[in-house]
Amino acid sequence: MNYGLYIIIFLSKVLENALATLRLIVVANGKKNLGAILQFLITLVWVLVTGTVVKDIGKDPLTIFFFAFGAYIGSYTGSFIEQKMAMGTNLVIAVIQPHKLDSILETMTNYGFSATTMDGQGIYGKKKILFIMIPRKKRKYVVHIIKTIDTKAMILSETTKNLYGGYLA
Repeated sequence: MNYGLYIIIFLSKVLENALATLRLIVVANGKKNLGAILQFLITLVWVLVTGTVVKDIGKDPLTIFFFAFGAYIGSYTGSFIEQKMAMGTNLVIAVIQPHKLDSILETMTNYGFSATTMDGQGIYGKKKILFIMIPRKKRKYVVHIIKTIDTKAMILSETTKNLYGGYLA
């Protein structure tokens, strides 16, 4: 048994799959050059590790296990890293009680956030609807502000791109 080879295969697949996950995210966020660089690195790692496994596949089938297990862990690792990077923008939509509007807007303004409001109608009466475009990294702060002031708020979040104009905190 070649433990060193197993570790190299495993770590290479973790790296490859983590980079592949990140590449999808950066390309989706419009960073095509970074996506191309990541794809180059992914391909380089893939060719090297796959060639190593396939070359001796009959002699040492455990390499297949470490290849697959590295892919599994790499996918999870890439998702975790992407979550921490929190690239992109979100549109947060909050349906709130009308009497909470001024308090929420004042608090959000104090923290540098801006919102557009609309009147709404829910099953239990009149509502106010807030539209807040923010960097994804700041989503938890906006959600916290709204939940703290209006515990009955309905809060939605959608990944989005700002096409033109507006204020982005």
